[in-house]
Amino acid sequence: MRAIISDIHGNLEALEAVLDDIRQQNISQIYCLGDIIGYGPNPRECIDLVKHHCQVTILGNHDQAAMFDPEGFNSGAERAIFWTRHTLESGDPAGNERRWEFLGDLPRMRREDIFLFVHGSARNPLNEYVFPEDIYNQRKMERIFGLVDRYCFQGHTHIPGAFTEDYNFQSPEELQHQVVLGDQKVLINVGSVGQPRDGDNRASYVVIEGDTVQFRRIEYDFEKTIAKIYQIPELDNFLGDRLRDGR
Repeated sequence: MRAIISDIHGNLEALEAVLDDIRQQNISQIYCLGDIIGYGPNPRECIDLVKHHCQVTILGNHDQAAMFDPEGFNSGAERAIFWTRHTLESGDPAGNERRWEFLGDLPRMRREDIFLFVHGSARNPLNEYVFPEDIYNQRKMERIFGLVDRYCFQGHTHIPGAFTEDYNFQSPEELQHQVVLGDQKVLINVGSVGQPRDGDNRASYVVIEGDTVQFRRIEYDFEKTIAKIYQIPELDNFLGDRLRDGR
């Protein structure tokens, strides 16, 4: 069994709740699809937990933005990245050096036989969004599926669900919270641990057991995270408010 998490975004409470759920299932491997940081109030702690617990970690666009420049980010996301960078450069020199080295060594994708793991998409692992409505963009979906051997796991949109080769998207609820991997190609978005955007405020991740992918939702103390965000002037209050509604 292995768990796949993504888009933690500095939300320590959500990450701790998910890791606790993973431990209770005796899962041996954890893969992280990036965006450990950005938006949230605990970048150091989240990097440390991912570094310690995840056997595989992929680079996310917010992780890269903290190291370089937040190109294409809206003003709130940009301010959050600059605050995150400042936090990772202040105090604890030895710990911060290890954190920057960890982020700097992250790959943009990982292939394992017929499995592909990316943050964004098979075509643009770092930055391309694949939204549910993209099923109506046949050319885009054809090109993405053309780069996938069989199964691709991704994040970035914070919207969990599965895309199939016949240009269909189903939410976890429509899938009865699981996908059976077969001969058909499938793109599986694992959702977001730290900032869900599908109307459900619970942390999202998936578990792979044999040929079955199970979507899981975990409650956490988002009010604690929100209170931390409110106390940091550089982080917009909206970044906390949206955690209540999962938007």
